Amino acid sequence: MTDVGERQPALFLIGHGSRSAAGVDQYWQLAELVRRLRPDLTHGCGFIELARPDLDTALDDLVDSGVKSVVAVPLVLLGAGHLKTDGPAALARGRARHPEVDFTYARDLGIHPGVLAVAEDRIRATQVAAGASNRAVLLVGRGSTDPDANADLYKVARLLEDARGLGMVEPAFVSLARPSVTDGLDRCRRLGATSVAVVPYFLFTGRLVDRIGQQARAWAEVHPDTAVAVGSELGPDHRVARLVIERYDEARTDGAFMNCDCCIYRTVLPGYEHRVGRPAAGASHTH
Repeated sequence: MTDVGERQPALFLIGHGSRSAAGVDQYWQLAELVRRLRPDLTHGCGFIELARPDLDTALDDLVDSGVKSVVAVPLVLLGAGHLKTDGPAALARGRARHPEVDFTYARDLGIHPGVLAVAEDRIRATQVAAGASNRAVLLVGRGSTDPDANADLYKVARLLEDARGLGMVEPAFVSLARPSVTDGLDRCRRLGATSVAVVPYFLFTGRLVDRIGQQARAWAEVHPDTAVAVGSELGPDHRVARLVIERYDEARTDGAFMNCDCCIYRTVLPGYEHRVGRPAAGASHTH
């Protein structure tokens, strides 16, 4: 933890936590990447569940170090219950215990070009093992009872499929939502795929990521005509670390932003580079 600055809020990383020691270790690796990007800040770390320190303890420790303001950045890819309830609840408890400290909640990582680039790298690495003929990608998310988060995975799949040369990208979920991993593999096969790269859309590894691999390999055993390769989660990556700083800066400057992260007029996306910076104009539809 760095020396306390009077002007800049502390950066507090909210992790979910995991029973997997490897998954927790990946969280700490990402936290270190973030710290190296901004060594001038005071940094704090805590988990919602399944790992230590818990959010309340970590926030108290941060306040005890002397900070007067905190920006909490949730390490969440797709916003669901933990983002919408657990994170805000922890900050509300922090405000009640420390009314003299200003607590701000940043946006989730969300659907962002940096995250998409990491996912594309994981997909390409997996496709090498799966083979190149009639290929498909099964992008597997956690699954949620929140339809908003489930719908976002479909958007991610579409953005990855469009103009990147990855082949078709089908979404699936390992729990709480459908299509399941096996449903998704069945669909890829029916659509003509003879090789499928199964890629977990998870930030860190854990039991659910292991389950994705187990289910995919079990399916492959009874479908020997389809080559299946299982890829890795996104993991700690410098592009994700830079996005954490971006979310911190947004919240610190009280910016209220429309979600333009993947707007073709603002952001360079494969196949749409010519659209960046073009003036907005009304469209004429004759159909």
